[in-house]
Amino acid sequence: MVRRKIVFRQKKKQNRLSMIMVMAAILLLLVAVSFKSVELHQKRAAYAARIEQLNAQIENETQRSAQIEEYEKYTKTKKFVEEVAKDKLGLVYEGEIIFKSED
Repeated sequence: MVRRKIVFRQKKKQNRLSMIMVMAAILLLLVAVSFKSVELHQKRAAYAARIEQLNAQIENETQRSAQIEEYEKYTKTKKFVEEVAKDKLGLVYEGEIIFKSED
């Protein structure tokens, strides 16, 4: 009977030790998951900021594209051709008088 009590106490100590080890392993896993979770939240925030930046860049490029299309339409007009002929080539209409300043 004394032998049974000693064996029972030893098994009880082993069970406690096993429970403590299991709890420690679970705690370590919990800590590791928590750190990874924080890291993932930071990455997510960084990616969200990058998405906002890219969306703003897309909007700017869309506006720029619209301006380029407007300029393209303008370059096909007679008014543009006349301006280029006057400014860069110095051409004038027949009978037109040009006044130059004395600079």
